[in-house]
Amino acid sequence: MHSEFYQREKPGTMMRFFWKAAGADRFILERSTYGDKIKYLCLGGIIIATGLMAALAGGYAFYTIFEPRGNALDSFQTTKNIIGTYDAVNIPTLIKASIFGIFWGLIIFNIDRFIVTSTGKGDGTENITRKEFIGALPRIIMGAVIALTISKPVEIRMFKTEIDVMLHEKQMDQQTAYKTKTDSLYASELNGKELQIEQIRSQISDKIRRHADLEKQYIDEARIITVGPRALAVKQQMDNVAGEITSMEKTPEYVRLKKEKEEISKRRENDLNQSEKVASGLDGLLERIKIAHEISGFWISTFITLLFMVIELTPIFFKLMLIKSPYDYMEENIKELIKAENGIEVKANYYQDKVGIERDLVINHQVIRMLKEKIQLLETQSELSQKAIESWKVKKIEDIAANPGQYINEEQNAFQNG
Repeated sequence: MHSEFYQREKPGTMMRFFWKAAGADRFILERSTYGDKIKYLCLGGIIIATGLMAALAGGYAFYTIFEPRGNALDSFQTTKNIIGTYDAVNIPTLIKASIFGIFWGLIIFNIDRFIVTSTGKGDGTENITRKEFIGALPRIIMGAVIALTISKPVEIRMFKTEIDVMLHEKQMDQQTAYKTKTDSLYASELNGKELQIEQIRSQISDKIRRHADLEKQYIDEARIITVGPRALAVKQQMDNVAGEITSMEKTPEYVRLKKEKEEISKRRENDLNQSEKVASGLDGLLERIKIAHEISGFWISTFITLLFMVIELTPIFFKLMLIKSPYDYMEENIKELIKAENGIEVKANYYQDKVGIERDLVINHQVIRMLKEKIQLLETQSELSQKAIESWKVKKIEDIAANPGQYINEEQNAFQNG
């Protein structure tokens, strides 16, 4: 568009897209100054950048939450392919995280766009008054919360190497503590079973020693003389003791105790084998955030959060500090034209409500006109109906006067049929 005093540059596709992201009116901006175009281009760029950062942060947070648990230092392992090396990742989780990240980024983008477009332009000066700040406070709080959700996943990614090392140490401590606790839990149970088994074993040991003595006596007797009655008696006693030993080893109580001890030992081994899995469960988003705070300290963590808050809240304060420009005046003019075209009249500060706050009076002339037409139509229909009834009454009186008997018969028949 051209004029005698100003030549307007035609906006490109990217610029129009950024305008749309900022919630600006393309029709007005195309007729506005270059400064207005750049303002809303930058505003849209900030909103789009925030949405992209939210997508990356949300996707990484989702991946960290749902990735397979393991040794924290496993992330240092790399896999070789034709294009080089890359950190080992879980492909199914990566796909899910990417989908969630895109979805989350679109949500934040839409919220930011709503926050910015719903934020007024203040009083048209660079100063942010107390009233303007209080009015924008809900939007500022929402923006701060969004900035916080974006900054934490980014923070744990920034310190990932240090976090992995410290997390691995915590996993080792967790594994050792788990093994110690598991041993202590099973120790009393195993000792109880061992004590019961030992009582029966002591009796079996006595029988074994008795069998050994009888065996020695039998050998001595058989060496001195041929096997005689005395040797046979010793042999009989030795066989009896051997039978008692065998029967004691096969008693149900002894067998049951040994079996229970074996089952307890197996459970203990299984639980001890789970120590690595239990320690791997420590690798969660919350634990990584805690470690990130320990590594970075209060000031660095706060600085990163404040940095994202500045990026997130810049569009809100930017709009509050905007000085009125041709775009704003043209926008107000178009709004007034639309209201006038639709018969809407607004009288500013026309009355005070119950608490003394001045309110605008909104008069919808289009509604009033339609309401008046509807009332006139109904009144006219009522008048016509009244005239029709009066005419019918006159005609009916004339019919009765001409033939009263017929009227009486009609009334009687109507009464009987009723």
